[in-house]
Parts: sequence; structure tokens; C-alpha cells
Amino acid sequence: MNEELSGVNLREGETSARPLGEAAGNKRKTPPSRAGRRPGRAGLTVLPLVISILALIVAGTALLLVLRGGGEPEIPPEAEEEPVTFRFGDMVLTPLEGMPLNPYSKEGFSVDEKGWVAYAFGGRRAKAGVDVSTHQKDVDWRAVAADGVDFAILRLGHRGYSEGGLFLDQTFEKNLQGALDAGLEVGVYFFSQAITPEEAEEEADYILEVLDGQALTFPVAFDWEPITGDEARTDGLDGETMTRCAAAFCKRIENAGYRPAVYFNQTQGYLHYDLRELTDYELWLAEYGTVPDFYYHFDLWQYSHTGRVDGIQGDVDMDLAF
Repeated sequence: MNEELSGVNLREGETSARPLGEAAGNKRKTPPSRAGRRPGRAGLTVLPLVISILALIVAGTALLLVLRGGGEPEIPPEAEEEPVTFRFGDMVLTPLEGMPLNPYSKEGFSVDEKGWVAYAFGGRRAKAGVDVSTHQKDVDWRAVAADGVDFAILRLGHRGYSEGGLFLDQTFEKNLQGALDAGLEVGVYFFSQAITPEEAEEEADYILEVLDGQALTFPVAFDWEPITGDEARTDGLDGETMTRCAAAFCKRIENAGYRPAVYFNQTQGYLHYDLRELTDYELWLAEYGTVPDFYYHFDLWQYSHTGRVDGIQGDVDMDLAF
């Protein structure tokens, strides 16, 4: 064996026949400084390789996700909006699509010392009015006008709820002349018990015959109300038929050159009439209080049935015209 290759250096006087164990025991050790650097170099060499491999894996995964998504990152869908609703009593209602909403600012309403409600907002002022029938008996219309009333809506007549006959209000002609002489703006209403559109048209024709061309500055109103506390021919009339009756009445009145209107309370407005079919006509809301919270648009508002006005005996209905 060649000594240089075997890693054994022979000194003078020594033979190469020493046992391998002795030769191994006399072998020189590697300096500590050199031995300590070798592992560090190996670690520095491996770490960049590991980082590179992980980077390639991440890049490949991202590319695969992009390719699967058609080249664009997936965008989470937007959360669905909650539907708009409002409350009426203990009911939750969904607004009628396309129906104009209540446009009046709550800040515009006020109450004076007489208990009258007024509305003024954006440079506009609502007119103050009353609506009367034979229940108010004799009315001093000049005193009414002097107390600050701008307009009056007079009951012209009614249909009976048992047999369905048409009747003139006993005080209509006197009230009409008295209100006009006092300088008030005047409209009329008819207490309807129509059960078909044809009967509603009959009521309109009756009004036109009584008016006989009399000029009016306020509307001619259709006032259909349910009868409580007694049996009536109108019991159970459905909302669709009510709407058709109101529309037929208004169309007849409009064709004669007058301004038609429909009177209703909140229950009728929300649960019976389809007000979308009546938006071509003026809407007259009955809701008692100092600020109306009816959800939809209306033109006139009956805010009390216990108002007090000079020249009228007892309680009277109070109104605002916007």
C-alpha cells in the first residue's frame, strides 16, 4: 500500500508493520476551526434551495387558481339588500311599486291655541277647511270664514245602505249658497254605497244633475265607507271592486269638467283600495292626529272629527288642503 494514499506518515526508525489500531490512534485530528465551518456552509447552501422550492410551489398554485377562474380572481357576491317595509298597526307591509310617497315634512306641521293643525314648509302653506253635512245643522258661514277657514267641502247626498236609493243632503243647497256668499272655496262629496262600477257612475250622474253646471273650486269626492253596527248591502265588498267603483265615479266626474277625488281612511288605503289605480285623481286621507304618517301621497287631509269653529254648532271635521 502507498503510505501517502493510506494517510499514514512513517517516521525514521518506524516500520510500516504497526497494527492498524495503533496507527489509527496516532492519527492527527482535524483542527476545530475547520470542522466548525463545514456544517454552516452546508446549511447556507440548503436554505436558499428550500425557499426557492416553496416560492415555486406558491407561484404554481396561484397560477392554477387564476387559470381555473377564467383569468380573473373570484369576487365574493354582494350581500342582498333587505326589502323595504313599513308598519301599520301590528302589520308589516311592503310598499306598492310605483305609488308616490308622502312628500310632507314633519317639521312643517304645527298646532295653534284652537287645536287647529297648520302646515307651512318651503314657502308653501296648506289651506284650512271643514267638511259638513246635515249633522252640523244651520251654519253661519260668514262667521266660519271670519274664524280663518279657507274652504268647505259639503255633502251633496248619499246612497242608502239597505235598499240603495239616492238622497240629497237636506242642508246642501243652503250650505252651498252660504259658503259661496262668504267667499269660501267650495267642493262637494257623496256618501257612496255603490257595489258595482255602474252604481258608482249612477251616483256621479246624480251629483252632476244636482250641480247643474255650478262652478266649484274644490273637488267632487267619492266617499265610500263601510257600515258598522248594522247589516248593509255593501257588507263584504272586496277591495278590487271598491277600486273599480271609485275609478268609474272619478272618470265620470272628470269627463264633466270637475276635479274628482277619493276619500279613504288608512285601513282602506292600505288594505282595500289599490291606490295605484287612482293616482290620476286627488286623494283625501282621513287620519286623526297632528302629523300624518300615512306612507303614500295624498292631497287633502281630514285630521279631526272633533274640531271647533265659530259659526258651527258642536264638533266638525277639520281638513287641510296641500
